[in-house]
Amino acid sequence: MAVNKTSANSDKQTQLVMAARREQELREQSYRGQALKMYPWVCGRCAREFTHKNLAELTVHHRNHNHDDNPADGSNWELLCLYCHDNEHSRYEETRFSGIQTRKASEPVATHNPFADLKSLLGSKK
Repeated sequence: MAVNKTSANSDKQTQLVMAARREQELREQSYRGQALKMYPWVCGRCAREFTHKNLAELTVHHRNHNHDDNPADGSNWELLCLYCHDNEHSRYEETRFSGIQTRKASEPVATHNPFADLKSLLGSKK
């Protein structure tokens, strides 16, 4: 019985290793895997360097903000750390929505002036 149990464990381990290798191949075929092979593991903005230990913090940024545009030469990609990537997308959103006006230019900004009668109030105390 010990032989059957050992061979069953060996089969499970073999299947697990094969599944892990398949997953690794799929990851390497993705644009992130391609970019990590193509470019040095350095943030393109802050120049922070990455190792296998902290590689999860390095992201692939699409320069034209189109995630479907993935040329094989990587011309639309740059590697950015999480912080620089978030900063880039927030700057993009600010410029994208800065042209939208929420109010008409003819409308006054404030309708109440709390200091309108302040001089007369201060003058009456003397």
